[in-house]
Formats: sequence, C-alpha cells, structure tokens
Amino acid sequence: MKPTLTTLVLCLACALAPVHAKDTPTMDTPAERAIKAAEARIATLTAAGAPRIDALEGLALALTRRARETSDTDYYDRALAVLDQAQKIDPEHRNVQRTRIWVWLGQHEFARAFDAALALHMRNPDDLMTLALLTDASVELGRYDDAERYAQWLLDLRPGNVVGLTRAAYLRELFGDVDGAIELMEQAYLRTPGAETEDRAWLLTHLAHLQLSAGRVDQSDALVQAALREFPDYHYALAQLSDIRHAQGRHDDALAARQAHVRASPHPENGYRLGEAFVRAGRTVEAKAAFAAFERAALAEADGVDNANRELTLYWLDHAGQPARALQLAQREAQRRKDVHTLDTLAWAQYRNGLFSDASATMARVLSVGTRDPGVLYHAGLIARRTGAATAAREHLQQALARAPWHDLAASAREALADRPASARAALARAAQP
Repeated sequence: MKPTLTTLVLCLACALAPVHAKDTPTMDTPAERAIKAAEARIATLTAAGAPRIDALEGLALALTRRARETSDTDYYDRALAVLDQAQKIDPEHRNVQRTRIWVWLGQHEFARAFDAALALHMRNPDDLMTLALLTDASVELGRYDDAERYAQWLLDLRPGNVVGLTRAAYLRELFGDVDGAIELMEQAYLRTPGAETEDRAWLLTHLAHLQLSAGRVDQSDALVQAALREFPDYHYALAQLSDIRHAQGRHDDALAARQAHVRASPHPENGYRLGEAFVRAGRTVEAKAAFAAFERAALAEADGVDNANRELTLYWLDHAGQPARALQLAQREAQRRKDVHTLDTLAWAQYRNGLFSDASATMARVLSVGTRDPGVLYHAGLIARRTGAATAAREHLQQALARAPWHDLAASAREALADRPASARAALARAAQP
C-alpha cells in the first residue's frame, strides 16, 4: 500500500525529533536561544557605540516566540518594552512596526493590529510578513474575504512559503475543506527545519486537530504524540491530547492531560475546559470547584480584549443555567469580532434564550463561511430543527455525528434524528448539567 503524506510526516517527525532522556539536561528552546543571542548582540553593540535597533527588534521577536512556547503573556509585555526602545531610535523602522503588530495579535488587539498592518501594507505592499499579519488579523475579526485575498497574495509572491501555507490551511479549514487544510499544513511541516522544534510541534498539533475534526482519531493521536516528542510538555499539544482522549472515551486520561495543560497554560479559558473534563470523568465536586475558579478568573478579564468571554458564555449556558446573562455577554463580544466561533457562540446563546429566529439568522452567517466544525454543526442542527428546517437539521446533525460521535451534544443529536422531541429536550437539559 502506498503510504499517505500523513504517514510520511509522522515518519519524519519520529526520525528527526530530539531524544529527551531523563538524565539529559534540557536543551534551550529555539526562542530561548534567540533571546540569548539577541541579548549578547545588544551588549556588544552597546559597548561599541554601534546602532542596535535591529538587535532590539530581534530580541522583541524572540520574546514573542517565547510567549507562544510557554503561553506566558508577560513575554509580550517585555517585547513591547524592547520595541519602545527601538522606536525611539527609528520611529519608522519597518521590522519594529511589524513585530509590534505581531505582539498586538498575541494580546488579542485584533482591530488595532489590523489597522496598523493595513497601514504598513499600503507602504510595503509585497512584504510577506505584513501580508501574513493582515491575514491573521482579518481571520480573527471575521473578515474572511480580506483574509483570503491577503493569503493568496502571500502565496503568489512566493509559492510554497511556510507562513503562506499555514494561513491558507487555516482558511481552507474555515471554508470547510479539512483535507485540503491537512495537505497544506503537511507541506508547511515538510518545509520547516528540524531545529525549529516548537514550530514543528505547532504544525503537528494543528495537523492532529484537523484529523480529529475529520473524525480520524487514531491519526490525530499519532500526530500529537509526535508533537510531544518534538517539544515535550507543549501546552498546545497537551490540550489536543485531552481532546483526543475524550474522543476515545478515556475520560480519566483526558482529565490528566487537561490538568497538565492548565499547569502549563493557566489561562481562564483553559480552566473552563478543565471543568468540563472533571464533569466527563464523573468528578462533580471537583468540577464545581474548577468552574467556580474559572468564572472568577473570566469575569476579572471580561472587559479586556484578551478574555475568555466565549467560554464564559458557554459556561453560563450549558452548566450554570444563566442564559440571559450569557446572551448579553455573547452580544457584546460579537460587536468586537465576528469570526465564526464568536458568532456560533452568539447563535447558541440566542437559541438557549428562545430567540430561535435570531439564532437561525446568526447561524446562517456562520455556515455561509463553509465551516464543517463538528461543534458548530451540532448547534446548527439543533437550531434548524427548532425552526422547522427538518432537512437542514438532519444534514447538520448527521455530519456532526459522523465527525464527532463523542461530542457532549451527540445524545441530543441522536434523539433529534429519531424524531423524539420531548426526549431531545430532556437530553439537552441533561447535557447542560455538571
């Protein structure tokens, strides 16, 4: 049998991943090495009285990479402080401006990042990284036509470049072409140097996500294991591992992976997923405590741009029985960004508040993008069924069940497909309980 490209990717990952024996000192990560090199260069240039703006920009960029490696947002603040120093030397330095936009994206300042990237793009229309940043900001704001245009421009300028491939892959996923997204992400992985272990782990983790969303659990599992060999204890990979164990029905293992994920990345949105993992493992007391801690942390940042408002909305809808409060929060967040996940959350809040026509209209906007995300399809199917669109409801729910039969709403979907309205409502009510 001819090996698939995914199989080849896994073989390469296994062959090239570094060995991490317990008695071997941990090597510096790519970002740590870049930080040390930039700091040494700055010291040398300062002692010589030479210009150091490029070295400062290099340090800021390395700090943003470290933020992704660790999920520690303090690195973004450090990067901004370094960029402020650089900007005093040259306010118009293109790389400094570009790295600042990268930091803003990391801090979820999406509108601010888009405006700054667009201004920079107007001055340098063929700069690859500016086009990549414009694509990212457009995606987060739900400006998918713009994102597609910038991503295509990026690939036209330099076919096969990694930043273009990854962004095109993400758009293909959003537009419903998961297998096309996998193909592009695999190409990006094969073009990424072996020394860039975090980049490679990120690519393998996203490939695992894509395979899982297509219902291919075993392939997803193998990919995430390869990611953890590339970059041990990687927070993104641990999150994906928890999702995979949930799909396998291994709820205790899913909980353990989620606990490791939260230790590595203790952000409020991850606390919500921890609460869900406790629920699935049948540990209701711990679930209640985890949800309470999540709610406190999420409320503390709810007015900021880097928030857990989508997760807080879902918690109030599906676990806390506060639909009116959830709807207000979902509406507020949807005013700021109109990506498919934010609008899907709004549609679900409208549905749970009995605003079925509004929910249907909002979900139509989500589905118009083309997404085949199983969670979205479950919501779409139940909304369509409640508004009398029986054919659409059946199509959405059947697709969702085929892709993710392990989903928390699967029981509600099966009941709905069996045309037992009262049972479906009961199942949905059960799904909302911790």
